[in-house]
Amino acid sequence: MDIAYIPSPSRGVLYLGPIPLRAYAFCIILGVVVAVWLGSKRWVARGGAKHTVGDIAVWAVPFGLVGGRLYHVITDGGRLYFAEGKNPWDALKIWEGGLGIWGAVALGAVGAWIGARRRGVPLPAYADAIAPGIALAQALGRWGNYFNQELYGRETTLPWGLEIDKTLPGGEVVKGVYHPTFLYESLWCVGVALLVIWADRRFKLGHGRVFALYVAAYTVGRFWTEWLRIDEAHVYFGLRLNDWVSIGVFVGAVAYFVIVGKKRPGREDPASIDPAAHLAEDDRTVGKGDGKADQKADDKPVPRKAGEPADREPVEPVGGGAAAETAGENAKNPI
Repeated sequence: MDIAYIPSPSRGVLYLGPIPLRAYAFCIILGVVVAVWLGSKRWVARGGAKHTVGDIAVWAVPFGLVGGRLYHVITDGGRLYFAEGKNPWDALKIWEGGLGIWGAVALGAVGAWIGARRRGVPLPAYADAIAPGIALAQALGRWGNYFNQELYGRETTLPWGLEIDKTLPGGEVVKGVYHPTFLYESLWCVGVALLVIWADRRFKLGHGRVFALYVAAYTVGRFWTEWLRIDEAHVYFGLRLNDWVSIGVFVGAVAYFVIVGKKRPGREDPASIDPAAHLAEDDRTVGKGDGKADQKADDKPVPRKAGEPADREPVEPVGGGAAAETAGENAKNPI
């Protein structure tokens, strides 16, 4: 009996008239939406304002896309875009795939730092809130690779093998059944998101340790899925470049987690992470009670003495206006 393998789509783009609808772009956009939605819920639960995560994402997402593309072009551009017979302008075609997660996280963090400074928000606290959402965004984004028939592994006869039938830009035809490394990494990222959410609730992590846990856990999965891949890549001492990057990032994330955990255990004070949340709370308290704004103590009228007429004018100091001015000056400059 023939084994039913996972089929690959024949194309990853549909046309609405002249407008192309690309599955890769749709998966990326859906991932961003999920990350912002989950990050906002977590941020509010930590004591932040509702729209802070979205406002900072306006900076982080474009920076992340540029960083992801730059990493891809720098590491793979020599053979894909700048070799003899290649078109360098193809490096700008982000919709055809090619986003390096390391560059996306690195430059995305720069964008998040800019947005966080503008909002008066500590970056580590923001990173903790958004971490599991980033993992889910990666899980969704990997399905864009499925529609592009890319990022598959070695040949396999396993029942969940991925059927590939495509022609590479150089004219080479690839046809066979391979490990669906895109699926492995997608499922791993879902597991990372669940792990991070559980650990954060169980141990009350803060000060960037949730984000560090996400990075460390992701790099473990990326290491073994990268080891399965057979697409051309830079190899150093028997390991692909992204494997070496995974090792280095893992060590850095674990070191940060341990050191910060000793220096700053626990989680941030909710009152310190987002000034906008407390401004909004103060605004909601105005006008409570009888529906009128509270008067300042200095604006309250002075009570009248018994028998004093209600329309009595203020008594002017003896000497007229000049005396009043002198009295006013003495009040401003007491001896």
